[in-house]
Amino acid sequence: MFGLCSGVGMAVATVVVVVGVFSWRVFDMVWLKPKKMEKCLRDQGLKGTSYKLLYGDVKEMVKMITEAYRKPINLNDDIVPRVLSFFHSVVTTHGSYISLVNMLWIGKNCFTWMGPRPILHISDPTMIKEILGNYEAFQKQRGGNPLTSLLAKGLVDVEGDQWVKHRKIINPAFHVEKLKHMVPAFYVSCDEMISKWEETLNGKRSCEMDVWPHLQTMAADVISRTAFGSSYVEGRKIFELQHEQSELVITAFQSIYIPGSRFLPTKSNKRMKAIAREVKGLVKNIIDKRVAEGGNSKDDLLGILLDSNNKEIKQHGHNKFGLSIDDVIEECKLFYFAGQETTANLLVWTMILLGQHINWQDRAREEVLKVFGDRKPDIEGLNQLKIVNQHNLPRGS
Repeated sequence: MFGLCSGVGMAVATVVVVVGVFSWRVFDMVWLKPKKMEKCLRDQGLKGTSYKLLYGDVKEMVKMITEAYRKPINLNDDIVPRVLSFFHSVVTTHGSYISLVNMLWIGKNCFTWMGPRPILHISDPTMIKEILGNYEAFQKQRGGNPLTSLLAKGLVDVEGDQWVKHRKIINPAFHVEKLKHMVPAFYVSCDEMISKWEETLNGKRSCEMDVWPHLQTMAADVISRTAFGSSYVEGRKIFELQHEQSELVITAFQSIYIPGSRFLPTKSNKRMKAIAREVKGLVKNIIDKRVAEGGNSKDDLLGILLDSNNKEIKQHGHNKFGLSIDDVIEECKLFYFAGQETTANLLVWTMILLGQHINWQDRAREEVLKVFGDRKPDIEGLNQLKIVNQHNLPRGS
């Protein structure tokens, strides 16, 4: 009996110790370390929000974004508080000019909290350039919900020598000479969109239209054509899946990740994993088909990527110097994610600015008609468009 009681006592003591150690580690992770980091940041002269247990600034961020989107915005309103409501408020309230140790940069910086992790916001262009250029010293952010990596990895995820390899192989796809061959694909997608607008007009001189969904579709179609050429219909399916995945990822990013919860069979987790498998399968099928055809088209992203990869492997005589099929798949997924939304947003913003400055709209239209008339746009003519290609309008325009 004494031996049994002794065994039970040891078991209870062991459980208490394990629970105690685990509780201490959790407490250290969600409170002690963040508070220690906050003190360290403030001691260096940085200002920022105070850490809130577990959530940090996530709740405030979601609240401010939601409130900003509910308010209508006029053409002449400041757009920054609308699209970057939380960060604009934080930089305005806490931003301060500091000089970092052993560095010459001086800029308006502050910090916020993504859960228990501090985020330093940099607004000084010189500092930003230095950070992006010194990729060995400044590593990419890790942590958060691991499921967010299902959207895309590729160049944005790798570090050091791997980043150099990916960048070298991908670079040829964005040379001007390669882009020349993609102009017809741009033209077809734009022409289809404009034709739909003309059908909506139905003979009327003008009408009100929400161009945002049209520009989203056009941008996705352009990427599908330029990425996969003749397989662009399959590319459209990939885009639809990636768009759904991005919405799931944003939701996951805005919530606090509990370690291990990615393995739970929740509806969101299962859907994200299913989309990742389907996208990978679709891209792999396109690659296998391209390889089976015995040639790599030089007119689309996939063909250029495969050609550049093969050249790199042949030059060094070993596969380790090239990208694996999985690497190529991730780069194609990234091209979709990074290209579609940014392109559509830029086109919408351009239209807003042209709507605000009618005189520049008239000048741009006259220039296009003068250079092209009724003929299809080509790369040589596009390079002659001085007003359309102007990055910064003169002050007071």
